[in-house]
Amino acid sequence: MLAHFDNPFVIFLLAFVLQVIAAFAGDFFRKRSQRFKEGERHDFDTIRVATLTLLALIIGFTFSMSVTRYDLRKTLEEAEANAIGTEYLRTDLLPGDLGGHARELLRKYTDLRIAFYEGADAATGDLDRRTANLQNELWTSVAPAATTQPTPVMALVVSGMNDVINSQGYTQAAWWNRIPLGAWAMMAVMAMSCNLLIGYGERRKGELILFVLPAVVAAALFLIADLDNPHGGVIRVHPQNLRATAQSLQPG
Repeated sequence: MLAHFDNPFVIFLLAFVLQVIAAFAGDFFRKRSQRFKEGERHDFDTIRVATLTLLALIIGFTFSMSVTRYDLRKTLEEAEANAIGTEYLRTDLLPGDLGGHARELLRKYTDLRIAFYEGADAATGDLDRRTANLQNELWTSVAPAATTQPTPVMALVVSGMNDVINSQGYTQAAWWNRIPLGAWAMMAVMAMSCNLLIGYGERRKGELILFVLPAVVAAALFLIADLDNPHGGVIRVHPQNLRATAQSLQPG
């Protein structure tokens, strides 16, 4: 069930509906309360402007957080591709048939990493298991050579394979690093409060104005959720560097 609320489209719809309810609730209270006395309107407008300003600051700060996380995921995808490509070249230094075996494993591993970026959530568990198993095979493909020939050249090959495995861990950590739930709760409370004040201070008879702020804020929250969600949505990190690497690893 939580996966549905992780969907940016669900967040947009939920944010819009809750804000509209808050705006109409404020309008409901306005119609059943006394008019502002002299001087009260100015105080109310000051509070409303301050609340709207605070909401804008919180949304802007959270948007910056989501953009930073998105850029980090793109950078780490590039780092993974570079690590795999570099290690593929270093496997030529392995003795005997070990180099060919390691290169075959790296080709399979690259395909798994591409599937990680493109795959659905339902397959993530199986994909993680297959990735961990293949990482063990990659490590055992270079460890014996480093043990039997502890030379600087073999150390370079082992270090490259370690970079390949570590880069996957960095990527996974970045995908788990999401905007805190407290930030979402703060934005939700502030957005509903602002719409409540908008509805309470609305002077016109038409109610179309009450839909403007919910639509704008919901669109901003949709963009934040889309950037923050690495598993799906409109804006995603496409493994273009890994695809290019996979093509270069094919035997000629």
